[in-house]
Formats: sequence, structure tokens, C-alpha cells
Amino acid sequence: MAERDGKVVGTFQTMIVTSLVGRGSSSMIIEAVQTRGDMRGQGIGAQMIEFAIAEAKRRDLRLVQLASNASRTDAHRFYKRLGFKQSHLGFKMALK
Repeated sequence: MAERDGKVVGTFQTMIVTSLVGRGSSSMIIEAVQTRGDMRGQGIGAQMIEFAIAEAKRRDLRLVQLASNASRTDAHRFYKRLGFKQSHLGFKMALK
């Protein structure tokens, strides 16, 4: 979470997962990255992602990954600027 003057201006969540890929190593998934609309462009999103990456390194995790809706091209540029590379295609199944 990012705060300015005691108010929440950005949020994200992380999850640590262990998989059989990489011999049972763990990785971090970053989700729901959001910056308050009037605060965008001030580096808040980058600071949150950099915080998550630093935590993943501190925990000696194998990698950090995230997903973004295919239509969010601005977000894709943002993540690429931070060093992320596109790696896979995602799928969903609506249940309702």
C-alpha cells in the first residue's frame, strides 16, 4: 500500500507460490496494482512494484510475475519499463 499525507493512494497484493517448476522453488505473483487516478504519473506504481521486487529478492525467490488484461497497453508499457518481459498467454473461465 502507498500513502501520501495519511491517505491511501495506491494498493497491490502479492502471493508467494511454490511449484514443481524450478525444483520446487518459490516465486512471487503481484496482483491488483492500482494507483488513485489523480495520483498517476507520480511514480507511486513504480515504487510499489519496486518494493515487491525487493521483498522477493530478500526472500531469495526464483522470479516475480504478474498478469495484465490484454487491452491495458499503457500498463504493459509500464511493466516493460520496470524490466518485466511478456512470457505467456492467459486463459479464464467464467462461472457466472
